Parts: sequence; C-alpha cells; structure tokens
Amino acid sequence: MMVTRSLPSRQPDVHSRTDQVIMRMTSDWIHERVPSPEASVLKYALEKHAGEQPSKVFARFADGTQWTFSEMLVSTRRMGAALQCVGVQQGDMVLSFMPNGGETVQVWFGINYIGAVYVPLNTAHKGKTLAHGLNLSRSRVLVCHPELLARVKDAGSDCLTDVIVAGGDTAGVCLDLGPKVRVHMLAELLEGDQELQPLNQPIAPWDLQAVIQTSGTTGPSKGVMVPYAHLATTCNAFAQLTSVDRTMANLPLFHSGGIVAVNRMVLKGGSVAVVESFSTSTFWDVIRDTGTTCLTLLGSMAPFLMKADPTPRDRDHPLKRVVMMPLTDDAAQFAERFGVDVYTTFNMTETSWPIFTDANPKVGGTCGKVRAGVEARIVDANDCEVPHGTTGELILRTDAPWSMMAGYLHDAAATASAWRNGWFHTGDILRRDEQGNFYFVDRLKDAIRRRGENISSFELETEIMQHEAVNEVAVVGVPSEFGEDDVLAIMALKPGAALGPVDLIHFLAPRVPYYMVPRYVRYVKTLPKTPTQKVLKSVLRAEGLAADTWDREKAGIVVRRDVISPRNKAKE
Repeated sequence: MMVTRSLPSRQPDVHSRTDQVIMRMTSDWIHERVPSPEASVLKYALEKHAGEQPSKVFARFADGTQWTFSEMLVSTRRMGAALQCVGVQQGDMVLSFMPNGGETVQVWFGINYIGAVYVPLNTAHKGKTLAHGLNLSRSRVLVCHPELLARVKDAGSDCLTDVIVAGGDTAGVCLDLGPKVRVHMLAELLEGDQELQPLNQPIAPWDLQAVIQTSGTTGPSKGVMVPYAHLATTCNAFAQLTSVDRTMANLPLFHSGGIVAVNRMVLKGGSVAVVESFSTSTFWDVIRDTGTTCLTLLGSMAPFLMKADPTPRDRDHPLKRVVMMPLTDDAAQFAERFGVDVYTTFNMTETSWPIFTDANPKVGGTCGKVRAGVEARIVDANDCEVPHGTTGELILRTDAPWSMMAGYLHDAAATASAWRNGWFHTGDILRRDEQGNFYFVDRLKDAIRRRGENISSFELETEIMQHEAVNEVAVVGVPSEFGEDDVLAIMALKPGAALGPVDLIHFLAPRVPYYMVPRYVRYVKTLPKTPTQKVLKSVLRAEGLAADTWDREKAGIVVRRDVISPRNKAKE
C-alpha cells in the first residue's frame, strides 16, 4: 500500500551544518581512486539531483505512481524521521521484509538517509531460513509487509524490539508478535510532526550502505557488507548508461541486481521503473508502459522470452540495452529479434562487475574481459595460476579501496577464507583464453566428479537446453555406488512437448563426451528457484533419486567411449 496523502510542494532546507561539511568534502575531494561522497552516497546524490532537476521523474511504479526527485527527497526525509522516532540511529542496521514497491524504496532510502544500514530479507524465506536472516544482523528494528508478519512470528528472533508494519492492508492480520516486540504502523509514524535529526557525522564512501544476504543456494546465507563506494563502483561499471536512461528493477530489492538498478539511477540522475517481478507473458507490455531502456535478465529469463512465439511487436518497445547473465547461445538472435544491444558480465554480490563485455559480443559463451581497475587470475587449489585454456577458480582484487565487499557480517572465518592470500576467491570455476576472454564453467560446489572426469553442470545444461522441447533443466551430481558421482538431469518440458529419456540420451550422445551423458533423468513441472530465478540445486541434491527417476543403466543403455585407433607405423 502506497502512502496516498499529498507531499509538500516546498522542498525542505537540506543544508544542515553536517550537510555543509559533506559538500565541502565533495568539492575538495582528493582521493582519486575513491568516488566522492556526492558520487557514491545515496543521501548526497539524492539531494544534488533534487536541487538541480526537482521536477524530473525519478521512479515509476507498477501501479502508475510516479515520484519526481523532489518528491523522492521529501518522502525519504519523512521516512528517515519516522525511523528515528523508533530509535534508529546512524550506524544501526535496519531489516526490511518487503516486496518490490514504492514503500520499499521509501524504507530503503529513509534508512540510508539517516546514516543507517539497509538489511533487506528474501521475501521467499520462512521458518529456520528466515530466522537465520532475522538474527544474522542482530538488528532490533524490522520494517515488514503485513502479509509477512505471520512468518516473522513463526520464525522468531532473538534481537527484535520494534516492528514497523508497512505496505499493505492489515485487516485480519495478527499484530501480536509477543511481549518483547513493539508494533508500529508506518502510516501513523509518517503522519507525525517529528523533526529530522541531523547526522552525528557525514556519511563517507567507506561507510556501510547495506548488508545483502547471499542467495543461499549452496548453504546458509552470508551477510555481504556493502560500502557505498562498493555499490557505486558496481553502478558505474556499466558506463553506457546515462541520466537519460530508465532502468527497470525487475529483480527483488533484496537482491544486488535490484538494488544496483535503483541505486545506479540515484547516482546518475536518471530514472527507474520498479516492478514486482519478472513475467514472460507481460514483459514487453511492462517495458512499453514504463518506458524502460535498460534492464538485467538473469538465469532463465532470456530463454523464456526467446521461447515465446514471435509477434509483430517484438521490436515495438523503448528497450535499448539488456545485460544477459549468463550469455546464452542465442544471444545474437535475441539482439536481432528484439532490436537491442546485449551485454554480459561476471558478478557477485561481493564484487563490482569485474568482468564485462562490449555490446553484442562475438565470442560465444564469454562473460567478458577484465575491466579497468581489476586484476583477475585463474588458479588451482593452491592459488597457483594455471595456463590459459585451463579451468580453475577465479580470484580477484581491485586497485581502489572499498570497491568490493568489506567482508561477511559476523563471520570472520568466512571472510578470511574468501580473502586468503590477498585475493577474493569467488568459488566459481572459469577459464581464460589467449585473448583475455573469460568463460564461466561452474560453481565449485556444483561441479561433478564422475569416474575420474570433471563435469561442468553448466555446460551440460546448456547442451540439454538446445532441445526444443526443454523449458528448463538442472544437472546435479548424486552419489554413485562406484564412488564419486553419477549425473542426474532434472527437466521441465514446454507445455505440450514430449521428450522421453531415451530420446534425450540419443540427442546428447553426439554432442557431449560420453562421461557427461546423464545416467539418471527426472521430469518436474518446474524447478525450485529463488525469487531471482536461481535454481535451488541444494534442494534437488537433497531430493536425490526420487521414485520417478529413470535410470539409464537399468534400462540397459550404455554410452561408450569413442575408441580412436592409433595410426600404424609404416613398415620399414
């Protein structure tokens, strides 16, 4: 639910003594490798653009609501004052458990405006997973959508003292979260006449802007500590975007992709369209309605759009640029069909787009080359660099401080392990060619070892997706009775399509090495995913060999190694 009362037309006087100090800091900024406060800190960037272009639309939402920069600043200050009313101070961490929408942006901006740290929670989480997220930051204040309150109560928290209810109808919702938790209605807090309290000190580029929890696809989520300079570096890595662009935040605002989409346009003075989620059926209508010129497509989003039937309006839209992660085999066809430039990148919440391509890369399967300011190596288990063309773990470092994560919150061991030997270890297997192009191979934890051979689940999934009947697929390793792993392929077929397991084997046998051909095949209606469309392989591995799994060996189908006869030596 959006706050519907009208906003004051007069822009408040934002130039407190603290703000004047930061303005002087910005004008005299001498740290060449660190972005200035005005170029990195949300508060100062928002004030700058509200002063220079107050009537420009900054944000457009799914319900048609639009906010100018001036209105955004007024709303943000009001939200900041409301948070201060429940005791939030500069440096505090504040949890947000909200779906994409106007009040979620208000909450985030209000948190940052008063120098507090934005800690968003995955709206799909519940039970023990949610309890872990609630307790990880040790935050005492949570802003929560009313439909999610029951989950919070069931999960429990050791730290919460105040919960602010925002963003929906509270009719029929139990607001009793126990004797230790005070419940506040955001609408009532916003109606107050409280004055915004000044900062204790200016917000610096190296201060924490957010703690973003990892997706938890391979284990419990970790809290990535994100300084303002880190997020600004990530935003600026896509230099092709300018203040005339409108990006779409179609990824959740608890995910780095959604956060970057919004934050980028605060810093650049552009605009953003915030939608609740990705939908294949309504995608192009939303693009046209919102005037979106750029967005990110993760995982299965691009394949879903390509598998949709062509229409005469495929090029009738304002979209100009798409960041596709990963770059699919039909990326060139995507660019041609929809009339857009396609880019791709390698990135993690912990990093800042260290590897990036130019528009419409000609090298198939690449994730780009190292951008300026980043060093990248491909190494073995001992951190020794491997030759070009050889797979290994990608490790990174930058020449600018605070341009990557500041560590994992309350997890010194994980931080030390990730940063060992002075390099950030991504946990991803890549290779690099002689021309400096990098290629993603697999997650270390998703790689499969079968009878002495290493198998990339990513590469096998890519081959299976080439079959026209397949809508989505995940490949995981399952324990083999002979030791190591056997390969299990879990597929969801397109509606009305048919692809039996024997036909799949015949399709793959000439395309992949014999040892990559799955032993097991299983069909599902849809794969389990995170809200950002990442497949939950940990769930699939835990399910293992379900009763409906087909076994190639029990079916008597053997895929053999190709025997290549050596050339006989000529007789003397």
